[in-house]
Amino acid sequence: MPKPIYLDYNATTPHDPEVISAMRPYFEKEFGNPSSSHWYGIKPKQAVIHARSQIAALLNCRADEIIFTSGGTESINHAIKGIAEALRDRGNHIITSQIEHPAVLEVGAHLAQNGLEVTYLPVDEYGLVSVSDVTSAISSKTILITIMHANNEVGTIQPIREISALAKEHGIVLHTDAAQSVGKIPVEVDKLGVDLLSVAGHKVYAPKGIGALYIRKGVCPKIFMNGAGQEMGMRAGTENVLEIVGLGKACEIAKRDLDRNKTHMQTMRDRLYAGIKKGVAQVKLNGHPQKRLPNTLSLSFRDLEANRILEEIGLAVAASAGAACHSDSVEVSHVLTAMGIPLNWAKGTLRLTTGRMTTKAEIDKAVQVICAAVEKLTSSAQGSK
Repeated sequence: MPKPIYLDYNATTPHDPEVISAMRPYFEKEFGNPSSSHWYGIKPKQAVIHARSQIAALLNCRADEIIFTSGGTESINHAIKGIAEALRDRGNHIITSQIEHPAVLEVGAHLAQNGLEVTYLPVDEYGLVSVSDVTSAISSKTILITIMHANNEVGTIQPIREISALAKEHGIVLHTDAAQSVGKIPVEVDKLGVDLLSVAGHKVYAPKGIGALYIRKGVCPKIFMNGAGQEMGMRAGTENVLEIVGLGKACEIAKRDLDRNKTHMQTMRDRLYAGIKKGVAQVKLNGHPQKRLPNTLSLSFRDLEANRILEEIGLAVAASAGAACHSDSVEVSHVLTAMGIPLNWAKGTLRLTTGRMTTKAEIDKAVQVICAAVEKLTSSAQGSK
């Protein structure tokens, strides 16, 4: 039986064949410790240096402003907890938004239990944070603003440059979670004006378990992991050379093919949306219509349940739900809740995300499958009334 069409690229991405090829020598023969001074450590050390420069080139920063981590979650934890600890004598207030990834929200909850104040900014119907709300939230105790670059569920791109201007004006450190935006849209730290930026390897066709954190020169979060002093003393532990090489190559590809990949993903996304909109009467687009990731399509189907739609399409299309319906309750995602999406729409929300490997044939087949499933479930719901 053929595998389902993959439309869940925001959850994770396949390994790019070029990434696999770049990693292979470090899996098969180049096993040395990059901290070793002898012959076996030379190539691994050079590989780590090269990968750091590849990531720096994508983000347009200095290579020594990049440290490697175990993934996006660790990068976020390091950035937020590290700044909270380092600047505790200056203040105890952090600003974030209601639609952040759990890696940010849970860190906020942890810090709140340990004496810090956390403000969770609302968003509008499109999932956009208001710059004026950021202004209103700033106080003399604010030490950090952390707002995601682009939302993982609806794709809305936040006004990070404008928020950066505010942060600089008040001497506040700015972090952004760029896990979803890297490789899909331009992400350059100076243009964004951020002080810290988190990257997740498995969102950019590199392996799971590897990430990076950009730390602007002069910004000094508390050391996250103590030990032998790897990663310029910021993150101890023997480097994961194999996956560092993979992330470096993935970032090189992302920079090289950004325009082509962006155009392809958006073309596939728009083809998918046009087909579904033509075949389904009651469908609602979530997220900003223009300020949105080129690959992300969040759709709500009125009076249907997302898990039932996924059950219908599961053998043919792999996607994510924005809500989970149980026998006596409906769990709508915190993002859709913050956007104020009415329950009769929100409970029937699917996230469909395209990628580099998505083909027109796959999109056309997915349209047929999704439209047929929605029609079947709609007819069934109407018949039971």
